[in-house]
Amino acid sequence: MDDGVPIAVTYYTPSGTPPATGWPAVMMLHGLGQTRNSFDISNWSANRVAETYLVPNGYAVLTFDARAHGQSGGLFSLDGPRELQDTINLFHWLMSRPNIDANRIGAFGVSYGGGMVWLATVYGVPFAAIAVAATWTDLREALEPQGLVRSGVIVGFSQSIPQSRYDPTLAGLLQEMLSEHDTPALRTFLAARSVRPQLRGFNIPTLLLQGRRDFAFDADQALSAFKLLTGPKRLYFGNLGHAPAANPPDELQYYAGEVLHWFDRFVKRVPSTLGSRPNVLLAADPWTRKVKSFVGIPPTRSLRFTFNGSATLTAAGKVVRTTASVPHIETFGAPTVRLRISTRTQYRHLVVVLTAVRPDGSELVVTDGGAATSTLGSKVRTITLRLPDEITSIPRGSRLRLTFAATSTVQSIANLVYLNSVPDASTALIGRVTLTLPVLRKPVSP
Repeated sequence: MDDGVPIAVTYYTPSGTPPATGWPAVMMLHGLGQTRNSFDISNWSANRVAETYLVPNGYAVLTFDARAHGQSGGLFSLDGPRELQDTINLFHWLMSRPNIDANRIGAFGVSYGGGMVWLATVYGVPFAAIAVAATWTDLREALEPQGLVRSGVIVGFSQSIPQSRYDPTLAGLLQEMLSEHDTPALRTFLAARSVRPQLRGFNIPTLLLQGRRDFAFDADQALSAFKLLTGPKRLYFGNLGHAPAANPPDELQYYAGEVLHWFDRFVKRVPSTLGSRPNVLLAADPWTRKVKSFVGIPPTRSLRFTFNGSATLTAAGKVVRTTASVPHIETFGAPTVRLRISTRTQYRHLVVVLTAVRPDGSELVVTDGGAATSTLGSKVRTITLRLPDEITSIPRGSRLRLTFAATSTVQSIANLVYLNSVPDASTALIGRVTLTLPVLRKPVSP
């Protein structure tokens, strides 16, 4: 690169004679801690998808190991200015290759790579079309919603890259975040890696692939973007993404086909009706090849549950509220929990986990959220917690349960989203609670 750091690449060209204007091309960007050759979601790797789906169908493809990944040098700064410049430089390198159509270059990125595809596009890289999978559009909302750091998610991501390859600035900010220090520098850092404020009026053809259940980047990361886009757009929700997504290998064939058809339409410019309507596709869970297509956002309705009474929450304890049994429902949209709360000791943050207790007694985590609550005092206040949008099929006869605590591990030792505790002497009084749960008017999944 222009700073002397080597970036490892693989460059593919199709066999045969190129079109008169040159080959259409695609840049492919891998996920965090991965390489162009390593397997990510659904046994996905940039090179495998290139070799299986794109090159045989007439695309030149450029894959590369992101800075501080694999065979590339440099330091990691989480899709920072240096990584952005690498992507810009590689785009210009690709468009200058012999027999490449410089006006017909697309980009496909997964997770960390998807974040960079968004960034490069809003910063002016003239992609003909983009596809992004299992990624974010608002990084603060993903990692620190309502001011409360999702420490387990951050710790998991931070271990994907050796600390020796961290940019020093990032290493310091990581410690600030895990210590719940919401500083201006941290807010600036997250905002610089988020594109949602720039997406209103964005008209580059965009295919979004997002997990139904992805505890790193929820469905709303894609859905909020979809609502803002004004160009051709298509949104697929499937069983892909970060934990707890199942990532069935058979589903890769389906959404890789979606990517290929999207690039055929908007990179190759093959005439079709694809993209003429803003379709949202929702795959059933578990994956059965059943995919329901909607024009626009699927129709939903809201269920509301109210719990009266009050209970004291201690630092290591929990307060639980459980509904009566519900019919078969499938959530779609961000649940909200509105509650009355007070504290005489301070209770600096609050976590709530929404679960479904199935008829057999097993408990399924639907979603969990939280908020910084350091400003609470002895006067009773009403606060609202907005939970991530995890599209979840809940069996008939299940009971919905809210667990209030300081950490998500109080609900289950395996629930590692929120790990930071509160001081031992902390107590809070939780009163009336109202859960509002958006669900599909008609479930797609069994």
